[in-house]
Amino acid sequence: MEEDKLLIKSCCADFYRSDIVRLLLGDVLHPGGLELTRHLGEAIALGEADMVLDIACGRGASAIHLATTFGCHVTGLDFSCENLATAVKQAESAGVSCRTAFMVGDGERLPFEDGKYDAVISECSLCIFPDKEIAAGEMARVLVPGGRIGITDMALEGDLPADMQTLLSWVACVGGAASVEEYLSLFDRVGLTNFHVEDNSQALKAMVAEVRRKLLGVEVAAGLGTLGSSDVDLTGAKELLKRASRLVDDGVVGYTLITAEKSRSPVTEEYG
Repeated sequence: MEEDKLLIKSCCADFYRSDIVRLLLGDVLHPGGLELTRHLGEAIALGEADMVLDIACGRGASAIHLATTFGCHVTGLDFSCENLATAVKQAESAGVSCRTAFMVGDGERLPFEDGKYDAVISECSLCIFPDKEIAAGEMARVLVPGGRIGITDMALEGDLPADMQTLLSWVACVGGAASVEEYLSLFDRVGLTNFHVEDNSQALKAMVAEVRRKLLGVEVAAGLGTLGSSDVDLTGAKELLKRASRLVDDGVVGYTLITAEKSRSPVTEEYG
């Protein structure tokens, strides 16, 4: 079981740092881009005094944007050393090195003491954690009492077809998604309260349409031999995207924003 979890995390890290994925998605790997990141920061009322943790921060685009926009201090955590090296350079270029820090870590085993952060964000990443209960418990653990959590993530309304529950589907944030009700129940169990939910499925639809357009260009470039070698199966990616697009259009897969607060009463149950 632990080997399976590690495989998923490693595949996610490799997948999202690949050249093809970067070509399709850029540095902002979630629907809604930095506009939705800003909205998420507003939804959890970020301010200059806040210490913020960005879980699965990728190349640091969101962490840098939050530090620049709200003046808060953001620690970005990611499984990929390559991503973090880029994040450090980009923070320097943006002039926010003094308000950002980046480190390697696992969202299911956060390397921080209890109550370190005023806010935790997770953008399109909780869905890819093999053990969401542990991941949510870790988010809550590192929050101060009364601290805020903000996530944007894939949300299911119904069951995925069996052939969409593959490792590739999981890595692509579809196979591991949960329903809004399951996310809320999960957060409730780890001591979070005061939930606020927003549907942002339009951002997901726009992203899928844009990726499909770019993928056609990638396929043409690969056919002409101008792209170079790639470790991504373009045929498989096209089929996965086609199926995912249909699920989005049918309302089976959506995109949600959820905010919550950590209860000021102690939670005695342990996770992990």
